[in-house]
Amino acid sequence: MSTVSIADLHKRFGKTKAVDGLSVDITDGEFFVILGPSGAGKTTTLKSVAGLVDIDEGSVHIGGVDVTQVEPYHRNVAMAFESYALYPQKTVAENLASPLKSGRTGRYSEQERAERIDQVTSTLGINHLQKRFPRELSNGQRQRVALGRVLVRPADIYLLDEPLSHLDAKLRAAMRAELKQLGAMSNTTTIYVTHDYQEALALGDRIAVMREGKLVQIGTPEEVWRRPADTFVAKALGQPEINLIDGVVDDGRIRLGDRSFDIAVPAGVECARGDAVRVGLRPCDIHVTSGTGTLHGRVLLAERLGRNVELTVRVGGTQLVVLTSGREGVGEGAEVTMTVADSDVHVFAAGAGDTRRLDGGKRDSALEAAQ
Repeated sequence: MSTVSIADLHKRFGKTKAVDGLSVDITDGEFFVILGPSGAGKTTTLKSVAGLVDIDEGSVHIGGVDVTQVEPYHRNVAMAFESYALYPQKTVAENLASPLKSGRTGRYSEQERAERIDQVTSTLGINHLQKRFPRELSNGQRQRVALGRVLVRPADIYLLDEPLSHLDAKLRAAMRAELKQLGAMSNTTTIYVTHDYQEALALGDRIAVMREGKLVQIGTPEEVWRRPADTFVAKALGQPEINLIDGVVDDGRIRLGDRSFDIAVPAGVECARGDAVRVGLRPCDIHVTSGTGTLHGRVLLAERLGRNVELTVRVGGTQLVVLTSGREGVGEGAEVTMTVADSDVHVFAAGAGDTRRLDGGKRDSALEAAQ
């Protein structure tokens, strides 16, 4: 196990800044998730830690040792790529044995290698596939073998680059649960890259949200979900996406949309009468109620999404997306009353593009220092 410290990391490809001044400290045994859209710089960051790209500026420390100029071979990291990267001419057992035959792990005897392979394949549920070739496996089985190649080798750091992206939704959910268990069992420092917010929330001890080569926010899943630093982070987490509505402050209330409805100014938000703001309401935090409520509207569209129903509700001149359990029995054309807790109201600065949180979304100290 080891710590990872990245300081003022820069990497350019031509005129494109893939990573722009990234700094973060990852603790020993932490499962650290980097979340962001395609092109955010996630994979480049991971490859910089592995030593697979030459960085332009900055430094990388592993276990307190500066490895910025150290060859990948000597960094003692194990990396799983987005592609499976299996040897097609080798069986599952032979694929898993290959990391144990070179470098620091080359000291293992044949019996010790077999024991480690049995242990990992049993954990991943692929013990019965050891004699098969990759072409004889399903995508899910190949993914397990690719993860097994990482886990079979004792390493200071595990680097996982979107390892579940090629799997279907059901298999991804099952593999998330397995990765969570494996992370708890191995207690090895892990950096996990993904564009899937569900993976980030389910797996991460902390999440770093990344955009255009920079870290926007770092925090626990609870912190990032409850207190997004800006509207970009708020939109990155949750499906359906958060409702963002422009409003104006008036006597302790925020009048939204065409000012036909309003909500109370949440505690901790500093704003004065007449200030323009943007309010974020997550669809899952808006509750349809048969009693009294602060929001009233008409259902325009009701879509069944498995166990949930997604409602599009017109409130005044504004449309809100609301996620319900479906038990309310609300259909299209129905008049509904809704409530939202003050703690679930997110207030951001007004303006075009992505704007910051007004009550000071919690940020990691490393991110503050970098900025």
